[in-house]
Amino acid sequence: MRRRLADLGLGVAALLGVAATWELYKLLGPEQGWSVREVRVLPRTTDLAMPHVWEMLGRLPEPLTGAPGAVPLWVAVLQASGFSLAVALVSWVLGVVVGFCFAVGMQRFALVEAAVLPLVVLSQTVPLIALAPLVKGWGGRVEIGGFAWQGWMSVAVIASYLAFFPVAVGALRGLQSPDSIHRELMRAYGAGWWSTLVRLRLPASVPYVLPAIRLAGANAVVGTIVAEVSTGLPGGVGRMILEFANFASSDPAKPWAPLLGAVLLGLLVAGLVSLVGLPLGRYRRAEVTA
Repeated sequence: MRRRLADLGLGVAALLGVAATWELYKLLGPEQGWSVREVRVLPRTTDLAMPHVWEMLGRLPEPLTGAPGAVPLWVAVLQASGFSLAVALVSWVLGVVVGFCFAVGMQRFALVEAAVLPLVVLSQTVPLIALAPLVKGWGGRVEIGGFAWQGWMSVAVIASYLAFFPVAVGALRGLQSPDSIHRELMRAYGAGWWSTLVRLRLPASVPYVLPAIRLAGANAVVGTIVAEVSTGLPGGVGRMILEFANFASSDPAKPWAPLLGAVLLGLLVAGLVSLVGLPLGRYRRAEVTA
């Protein structure tokens, strides 16, 4: 408990440090920023480009729009973040399952590893912005019986494209981590591949898999927000970021509200994913960085 409180304190201190750095740069930084050959290196510090932290926080309880009965801004951001959270969790589960299946297949057959692993690494060079319209177009043609493809499903598939990679690589490293003496002992006992996988390789892979699935959670959030922007899916925090960007000149504090929601969404997903490691404490002797 003491360690968890210390971690929580460090997290709060980090957030306060970010806010203090923001205000310090706004105070000391050049008003029009700094550019090198028309490439902006330092951002501008004007009130339109960088509102004060207290202005952004003070905008949250105000109405979303000037229309009568408009909900507060924080409520709209919370609703959009909840929608994105559901999609991100679906994409995370899909990415973990697909990545782990790839890892098991590559560990089982050396030929599969030699053929698939380079393609897994190469897949991450394809930008989501280029992939999103294709997935959305293909998904729109899927119709099986009474089942119709929904827009959020395309976003989940696109986000899982980012989430599966760290799991596939981390789980493969973990499954291959047992020493030869342990594998030979299992062979001496007459254990088959399945028994060796369940009793030796899976427990040994836990220190590798847990950091990988935490990284997959972060990738799922990023992929969800980017996919929402790329596909134009309404209801999520990604689309809200795109829509609120139009108010940068008239209401400079408003566009930062969905960005804050995205940050909190990432922290929430990281916390939820970390709960997966609690029942596996006996296998977490020395976690390996993904």
